[in-house]
Amino acid sequence: MIITKHGLADNSRINMFSGKGGVGKTTCAAATALHYAASGETLNISTDATPSLSHIFDVDGWQKPARVQGKLYINELGAAEVREMWDRKFGREVYEVFNALVDINYEEFVEFMTSVLPGLSDEFMVDYIRELSRKRSYHHIVWDTAPLGQTLALLQTPALLENHLRMAPRIYSRLKLGNRSREPVLDIIRRWEKLSADNMDFLRNEVNFIMVTIPEALAVAQLAGTFRELDRYGIKVEQLIINNVLKDGGSDFLLAKSRQQQRYLEVIHDKCAELDIIELPMFPYELKGLERLKEVAKILFPGREAD
Repeated sequence: MIITKHGLADNSRINMFSGKGGVGKTTCAAATALHYAASGETLNISTDATPSLSHIFDVDGWQKPARVQGKLYINELGAAEVREMWDRKFGREVYEVFNALVDINYEEFVEFMTSVLPGLSDEFMVDYIRELSRKRSYHHIVWDTAPLGQTLALLQTPALLENHLRMAPRIYSRLKLGNRSREPVLDIIRRWEKLSADNMDFLRNEVNFIMVTIPEALAVAQLAGTFRELDRYGIKVEQLIINNVLKDGGSDFLLAKSRQQQRYLEVIHDKCAELDIIELPMFPYELKGLERLKEVAKILFPGREAD
């Protein structure tokens, strides 16, 4: 029997699917978006560096965003989109100041900044989604994130900026103004810090975090630490999907695997008893295409089938 308490929330405008790589975040996000699209314009967006939404929805040669069917759209944000966001917000102004000190081209500068501040790319992706939310072009936004380590790096960005600002006046106060903006670089960085703080408030207060895991030793061991880390940043996870659960043996191998999973399932339910938990079974076929995703949506939203 599949265990659900209430299923995923039907009234949340922005759902963020998070978890370690390979646990099925994209499949869960895609099925959720398909369900929501039955009642309003829905965007399924991926910020994973190796996105697979187009594969799961079986869409080829599409523009961004692409209409899958009806009110369902998908988008995969990559390096090009992050570059545009960086240019629009801060990139050129900050580059002018650095270029006054060091002879470096813009591409090398962006690569340098990304390596100095882990989570920088994700920072601007969050801002992009926050702006989408403000425009209210979609009733629902379903967000398929990068593997969990990158999400945690994103959460560290505000603290890194704050530490940077403590040291920055010694250097930046002596630099010339940018030729384009005529704005002191300290002001630019403080503006960036405010954007980062606004994005954190957005994540804390407007985004429904859904954690996806699997009943295996490493995933279970990492789960408690992940919740503690998110809690440290004031982010609460209220819903948990346990993916690839075996319910029927069928063979000696599957029976042994099911018994092994049962131990981990008991641990998860014990340690996460306060969460809304959904067990999603392991399917005997690839979850690709609308009909297969509808099967997943029926479990994620029991009694509320997608059209």
